[in-house]
Amino acid sequence: MPEKPHILVADDERSIRLTLEAGLSVKGFRVTCVRSGREALQAARQTRFDAVVSDIYMPNGDGLEVVREIRGSISPEIPIILITAQGSVETAVRAVAEGVSDFIAKPFEIAELATLLHRHLRGPREAAREEFKDSPVALEEFSRSGLVGRSPAMVAVYKQIAHAARTDATVLILGESGTGKELVARSIHDFSRRVEKPFIAVNCSGLTDTLLESELFGHTKGSFTGASSDRAGLFEAADGGTLFLDELASTSPAFQASLLRVLQSKEVRRVGSSDARHVNVRVIGASNAPLRDLAAAGGFRSDLFYRLSVLSIDLPPLRDRVGDVELLTRHFLSLAEITVGMPLRLTPEVAAVLWSYAFPGNVRELENVLTSAAILCANGLITLDCLPKHMAVTSSAAPASLTESEVASALIADRPTMELLQSRYFQLVLCEVKGNRHRAAEVLGLNRRTVQRIIARYGLDALAEPESEGEADDES
Repeated sequence: MPEKPHILVADDERSIRLTLEAGLSVKGFRVTCVRSGREALQAARQTRFDAVVSDIYMPNGDGLEVVREIRGSISPEIPIILITAQGSVETAVRAVAEGVSDFIAKPFEIAELATLLHRHLRGPREAAREEFKDSPVALEEFSRSGLVGRSPAMVAVYKQIAHAARTDATVLILGESGTGKELVARSIHDFSRRVEKPFIAVNCSGLTDTLLESELFGHTKGSFTGASSDRAGLFEAADGGTLFLDELASTSPAFQASLLRVLQSKEVRRVGSSDARHVNVRVIGASNAPLRDLAAAGGFRSDLFYRLSVLSIDLPPLRDRVGDVELLTRHFLSLAEITVGMPLRLTPEVAAVLWSYAFPGNVRELENVLTSAAILCANGLITLDCLPKHMAVTSSAAPASLTESEVASALIADRPTMELLQSRYFQLVLCEVKGNRHRAAEVLGLNRRTVQRIIARYGLDALAEPESEGEADDES
């Protein structure tokens, strides 16, 4: 590794460029900064850099174009790290397909980025891969996979999904109930070569060994009471595709031994038969229990655990996904609007409860709460009365107000990007003025037209009062 590696930084935000230039210089790098994808490609053609750090979303050529051009014709082996504040599975898959070396999500620490750079500069470069380059993937605000979130924890998950989709290795997904384990499994399947073949999900809990083995492996006529004919199992039905096995911690040692045998031999034997049938199935397992700890304690077969966890994805609970509750709320409200047939918005009190609630049931609980509230609300306005009683009790037990310093600390506690900080500040103002757009404009020192654009930009309509006809006319 060179004594002072030369790093090309591409970001359209001046504050980010200055921060990276100063921070990476202190960490022992030589840094050149540019403002767009086009400038990054010009610089890369003129100068030999040791690594590239680029934002994904920029004018005049985004980060994915930078990766594609550098990998294709300028410097195929150079490490490229993409920065994102708007992650999705689609973006991660596209980036991995183009040959990106790594991702880092805003907000991040300079030390974290420096560590990534050192790691990739020390190791061998992975040649650009051609697979999936022709597969069209839409860069949508809400991922068509159903996974929604832009927090660093979720961007890390998207990166793992993208890498997992490129192989046929078994995957183990771990996470609390309601975190979206099946959505992750479906995403891996949907972006893999097996996408045209079946995806079959099985919940292993609550089934006896006989029923579970019959479901998965099939059975022959007369093999047990009620087996009136030969029947293929789900392994055979999923041939060429993906079989998702959820709640594996609930299975018995006998079933675990049978599953291990299938994973090792890639053959199944129907219950009651000695004939082996070859199957080409990718298995993705999941558990809300800590399987590694269970395996270490003898509560789960360790050989099966290691066979399943060739690739392992840990899903973060919703309480650890700072900022994602707001994004998920917008997503679920938009879905609920289709169901109830009218626009929906939140009172400031409801927004305050949602942003502060811990959601022990994770994303599933948030979805259920908003769906129920949408059905119960009157005229599209979701009030505290529409929330479950335990959430209302939690909110009433909270302090009635915060000091100015506490509010300021809460706004920047996780060191958000300027974009996210602006969004939070506008939410705070809208809550304080009880959604009054005219009053919000006065507090912010902006005209009402600008406030309207801000509300639309950050999707804050749920916090704002509807416009009167007169106000709408004024804006036209």
